[in-house]
Amino acid sequence: MNKILIFVVAILFSSIALATTPIDQRMADYNPDGNLIFDAKRGEDLWNQKRMVDGKQRDCNACHGKDLTQPGEHVKSGKVIKPMAYSVNKERFTKLKKVKKWFKRNCKWTYGRECTTQEKGDLLKYLSQF
Repeated sequence: MNKILIFVVAILFSSIALATTPIDQRMADYNPDGNLIFDAKRGEDLWNQKRMVDGKQRDCNACHGKDLTQPGEHVKSGKVIKPMAYSVNKERFTKLKKVKKWFKRNCKWTYGRECTTQEKGDLLKYLSQF
């Protein structure tokens, strides 16, 4: 009986692990102690927030667009940006090193500073909806 119970519990936990997306994994990376609560609404507000940086108005939509399932385009370089939505871009958010790199670069570009851990988690929570 105990072996069966252990087997069932192991199957349930492995199913839960398989159900996580790279975004879930990145949120866990930014919250290893579990003491932060990430909020999609705060992430959405931050995503849409317009800021003046170097005399220019910036927000995330300027490059990534309003439809995150579609490609965007960098306003300065014209480079095409693959869709942010994991639902159509399965490579998005898979590598922590890349996520850290782009958060650092894009937060500095858009907000004139690095984002906090809370902000990164909130943005990831918002982006997990697409």
